[in-house]
Amino acid sequence: MRHKMPTTLQNKLENILAETPVPWTGEPVGASGTVSVLADGEKEGCAPQITLTLGYPASQSACRLIAVLKEQILEATGHEGVDIQVETDIKAHAVQGTLSPVAGVRNIIVVSSAKGGVGKSTVAVNLALALKHEGAKVGVLDADIYGPSQPIMLGVAGEQPLSRDGKTFEPLAAHGMQMISIGCLIDDDQPMVWRGPMVTQALNRLLFQTNWDDLDYLVVDMPPGTGDIQLTLSQKVPVSGAVIVTTPQDIALADALRGLRMFEKVSIPVLGLIENMSSFMCPGCGELTPLFGDGGGVKTAQENNLALLAKLPLDIRIRQETDGGVPTVAAEPDSPLGMMFRDMALHTAAKLAERPRDYKGAFAGIKVQTE
Repeated sequence: MRHKMPTTLQNKLENILAETPVPWTGEPVGASGTVSVLADGEKEGCAPQITLTLGYPASQSACRLIAVLKEQILEATGHEGVDIQVETDIKAHAVQGTLSPVAGVRNIIVVSSAKGGVGKSTVAVNLALALKHEGAKVGVLDADIYGPSQPIMLGVAGEQPLSRDGKTFEPLAAHGMQMISIGCLIDDDQPMVWRGPMVTQALNRLLFQTNWDDLDYLVVDMPPGTGDIQLTLSQKVPVSGAVIVTTPQDIALADALRGLRMFEKVSIPVLGLIENMSSFMCPGCGELTPLFGDGGGVKTAQENNLALLAKLPLDIRIRQETDGGVPTVAAEPDSPLGMMFRDMALHTAAKLAERPRDYKGAFAGIKVQTE
């Protein structure tokens, strides 16, 4: 028979779990998951057992959260050796309008930029790799028909997907993920001289005729811009959430706002803003210099009630690693750069976990149970 925790201890634990911020989001655990607290049951006064069920993957980073909670619990209650378990429960989330989810895919996250040249594809590939690194099953769809870069970034340039029935594609394997791109179906130097309807048809085939295998997340690298192609794709692809990539200068932020308004028009929730190239990291001394301005992403996110998911530096290693087919998270996941991308992905997935599920429910807050 389990003994009930003293009310004072229970209250302290509730307060700790409600107030301690998660390292990668700055928000309490209950914002994107559930918490259960149980007494040990062997004897009075033993440390409680805590189970955290997150709505997103964190198998490699859970230890950081556990360490923070243990420190706070020890300081507030004096309990050592608290048993804290972290579990994952990734659910499908609601999509826009009356669209149906894609077979074999629980959630689609689109990575968008209203302006080219801001590093959208680099962010997309590292987002996908970071989610995979944390334990999720992940796929990448390169929807940038005019400038497909994911085959090079993922090291599968020159490979072509198989079709077992002449109608559907088998996704390529890349760094433990599934991927498909128009760049895998054409010659490297072949230009895509297509009008909008042809681009839309090509994307529909890549998305709906690829045999995705039980993905938690499909990360879609969208073409840049906010024109007819982007609007049509946003209306046809069942999206769980969007991420907007920008750089700090005013002209890029103005375009990012146009992208935000586009997603609002088609009822796609924007999970947050990523400020890429926020500062230049000198390869010699490591000093950071804000080449494109400072604070623009923070201000834009605050003014539009958006989460700032990450501020990423302009670093030559990121370019070298993606050009070499082994992006940063795959090449050095525990490095300072790798951790930036991993925190970005955890923050993004946590914001998605806060969204309504496909049955119109939502994650509950903290629940404390005693036996």
